[in-house]
Amino acid sequence: MADASRLQRLRRTGLGPPPAAEEARTDLAPAAAADEAPADGRQDGRHDGRRRRRSGRTLQFATRVSAAFDARLRRLAERDGLLLVEVLERALDAYERAVGRAPGRALGRAPAAPRKSGS
Repeated sequence: MADASRLQRLRRTGLGPPPAAEEARTDLAPAAAADEAPADGRQDGRHDGRRRRRSGRTLQFATRVSAAFDARLRRLAERDGLLLVEVLERALDAYERAVGRAPGRALGRAPAAPRKSGS
């Protein structure tokens, strides 16, 4: 078992004063000024839709997409004032209508479309 007595002493005494500026590393980039950072705090230019409004959705859905898909999805959501999930829900409804299923109905198992071979 690990000896936590040193950690307990550190917790009681604290970390102490910070080092002087002369002792700090010189290869660190200076912090960005407040007027340079995006309003939502993101450095990649993407907006965080959670701050706009709560949706009542609780199940997390995560997937990997291309940067181009992400940009298109976010551009549509921003343009129409929607959450990302609302754009995806509308896309799923449109897909179900296109293939002849009522939106919101369980998909079940449909025959898979033939795929082109990569060779």
